[in-house]
Amino acid sequence: MSLPLPAPQVEGIRLNVMPFRTDAVIGTMALPTLIQLVPSPRNQENKRALQYLSGVQRRNAELRGEVQRMIASTTKGKNITPYAHYIADGLKGRHGAGWSTPPVTLWLAGEPGSLSDELAAGANVFTMSITPGSPVIAVDGETQVSAWHELSDDPERFGLSPARLAVVRIPFELYWGLGVDDARQIFYDRNVKGVEVAKNLAMSMDQRDFCTRLTRSIIDTLEVEFEGRTVSFSTFVDTKGRQLKKSGPEFVTLSALRSLVVTALHGRAGLQRGSGDDLPDGVSAEHATARLVPLLSRLLVRLYPEFAARSTVTSPAGLAGLGIAVHEATGWSASRRPLSEDDLFGLLASVRWERDARYWDGVAASANQSGVLNFRGGAKDAGGRVADAILYPETEFGRKIRGW
Repeated sequence: MSLPLPAPQVEGIRLNVMPFRTDAVIGTMALPTLIQLVPSPRNQENKRALQYLSGVQRRNAELRGEVQRMIASTTKGKNITPYAHYIADGLKGRHGAGWSTPPVTLWLAGEPGSLSDELAAGANVFTMSITPGSPVIAVDGETQVSAWHELSDDPERFGLSPARLAVVRIPFELYWGLGVDDARQIFYDRNVKGVEVAKNLAMSMDQRDFCTRLTRSIIDTLEVEFEGRTVSFSTFVDTKGRQLKKSGPEFVTLSALRSLVVTALHGRAGLQRGSGDDLPDGVSAEHATARLVPLLSRLLVRLYPEFAARSTVTSPAGLAGLGIAVHEATGWSASRRPLSEDDLFGLLASVRWERDARYWDGVAASANQSGVLNFRGGAKDAGGRVADAILYPETEFGRKIRGW
């Protein structure tokens, strides 16, 4: 007796997709599908792990190496775990609706196993199968793929459960039928063709950074007198660019003002800080806000003429040094010489903020032979010197910036 064999069917990973060109589709997939479809980039670079992989998996790793950069010991690699925490916090609702991950861009080095008929007339949705063992590589979004692998490998580490991850949907686009050169070109185009967002603009959009929120709160609520009328201080703050325009009304950038807030919050330690999410020990966000907003607002009103004149106070070093001085009057400074608010304003009253080499050469800037000041040293190089000159009037620099 002979049994009839079933008609051949292509088995593999099935994806519901929508084509947007003849060799590319978009769709979403479950996290377990992504983990099965795209191997962990970390493991593909792990020489020990490669010894135990199948021949198909090793060839996949070799192909990935031809179109992707290495992640070991690179900034890209260091960003994987923070990215995983970001995703986990998003899944747990800590970001509210204000979070997102871009679609991952995948390359199938071969052809799909099969493509069904349209699932519903006019829907432009099809079921595609990927044959087991087919090399699928993330040519863009690989850091995100690596982060998803970390979440899948140890969800409890990130405060998640396997059940929560099982219902996640991840957007993707998938290309196939391309050679290695074309895949490399996609990698290049995705990483080079886009224009990087200016740091100042990106910072102005970040609503989770505490110091950025604090800076915006100050400039949005503070009002000053300008040409006989009361206007918002925000009128004079450039929140889009890193360089001020000579013809514009702005006299300070958001990032520069943020450095004032960071150093006022952390003191000298603020010179080395990029993120403004952490707070000094024993200081809550509510406490910091209640103290710094009114203190810095009064400071900006007093120094408004100096800001409007684009004097030394508007330079990165000037603002950072000023912030360090303000830190001594916050109440949480570890200094042995804390200041009262009156003490702080008394020290500032005698400072000559004009951009003049007589006052600031060697302190906040360096002067050329013509006496023109160059402030390129920035906050990290000169902020501490400016702070010392403000806080200690009897020192050489303290007398210099006061014209004594």
